[in-house]
Amino acid sequence: MNLYVRYFDHECLAKTIDEALDFLSTIEEIKLEANTASRISTFLNSSNLYPFRLKVSYSNYVLFLKTEAETLAQFKEEEAMRKEQKTDRLTTIAERKKSIIEALNEEKIGWWEACLTFKRVLTMPETGKCKYIDTPFRVRLKANSAMDAYNRIVEHLKRRPEVDPRSQFPAAKSPNFEYTFLENYEEIEE
Repeated sequence: MNLYVRYFDHECLAKTIDEALDFLSTIEEIKLEANTASRISTFLNSSNLYPFRLKVSYSNYVLFLKTEAETLAQFKEEEAMRKEQKTDRLTTIAERKKSIIEALNEEKIGWWEACLTFKRVLTMPETGKCKYIDTPFRVRLKANSAMDAYNRIVEHLKRRPEVDPRSQFPAAKSPNFEYTFLENYEEIEE
């Protein structure tokens, strides 16, 4: 296992702890302590995969990363690929969220079946204290879209006298709101 070492614009790939210490000793602002080698060694031999930061002044740190790379160029290529994969994964998550919102707002006028599981506040008669209970509410209704169905269900539940106003409703895009488009009005009339 090798070490990528960086202090601001100074960086190197060290194959041993001595190489890392030699690199750090070339930087004027860094004053190495006696236990620096043992601290780096402890990090290198640990199972920790997170970066290690070695404090060298009041607010400055040297960054150490474990790597299998043999050269600094190879390390930078691997880091660039890792960042690209992370960006791709974030894009995929953003696209998935966008597609959920698009599906909720897609206009399909007709009958919907929807189930909303919300946190209903119930008062315990023996103690007078309140607790939240997961309560499913399933209904078939006419709506213009899944979002319209969600809004109608929440409005209906908030108006019901047996539903405490402190009850909590999930977001429309959460897994606690499920919906299915059944059929549109024209198909019913024929």
